[in-house]
Amino acid sequence: MVSCAVFIMDVLRKGWFTESCEMWPGGTFSFEVKEVLYKEKSQYQDIFVCDTKNFGRALVLDGIIQCTEKDEFSYQEMISFLPLCCHKNPEKVLIVGGGDGGVAREVAKHPKVKEIVQVEIDAKVIEVSKKYLPFMAVGFDSKKLTLHVGDGFEFMKNHSREFDVIITDSSDPVGPAVNLFQENYFALMKSALKPNGIVCSQAGTFWNDLELVTNTLQFCRNQFPAAAYAYASVPTYPSGLIGFVIGSLDPNVKFDSPQITFTKEEERQMNLRYYNSDIHKAAFTLPSFIRNQLA
Repeated sequence: MVSCAVFIMDVLRKGWFTESCEMWPGGTFSFEVKEVLYKEKSQYQDIFVCDTKNFGRALVLDGIIQCTEKDEFSYQEMISFLPLCCHKNPEKVLIVGGGDGGVAREVAKHPKVKEIVQVEIDAKVIEVSKKYLPFMAVGFDSKKLTLHVGDGFEFMKNHSREFDVIITDSSDPVGPAVNLFQENYFALMKSALKPNGIVCSQAGTFWNDLELVTNTLQFCRNQFPAAAYAYASVPTYPSGLIGFVIGSLDPNVKFDSPQITFTKEEERQMNLRYYNSDIHKAAFTLPSFIRNQLA
């Protein structure tokens, strides 16, 4: 477990919030705060919500920026539509984490998805998001969704061979999210999938923690016959990027060739602002040094 004793949760220096953690030493990201909307400690983590000058409202957990109103859609769309569009018929989807509601919002848009089950461990994140982040928490209003407050590990132990797609929308490997980056978690997800099922997990950025990316992808490869790493641009995340590890029980899957594509009109109707079929293909095209590292 990473010790982030340097979290800046209690200090707004001259109206600025600064994210700082040992996971990305020697660098920080700051934004100017107009108003602090919420700041309390839940059973699991520190929760901080504020309104910023240039990024809209922001959610911070244990000192780490989870999302801002300005750019959250790029992360939510990609972690959802990459796996959904790699699957031929993703009717039943499990979301682990995602307490802000953003991933549920995106998964519910997909025309082939009939049922969404979400398991979030921290009820307070859900409550706070509904009050202060309604642009994401609207995902909880979907009639497709059944929401459980609890431990994703325990839930999957009791739901084997049930889901077409499992999406893990976790924070970084600190606090309650640490276990979601271990090989036993990928093994557990595998057991909860139907044949040819697909998993997708947040997997960090190669600029800041290539070791985490390498290890997480290897854990996925150890459990799935097909696995890959993709990434997206999110300006308020460390180094401006976020990565995803995706695995499939179908050894013949082509991750960079979506099984399901949408017309531009369908993209507009679903309010997809980042994801499209070309972005899907490009997300798996890696710089040479990353491709060689992850080979």
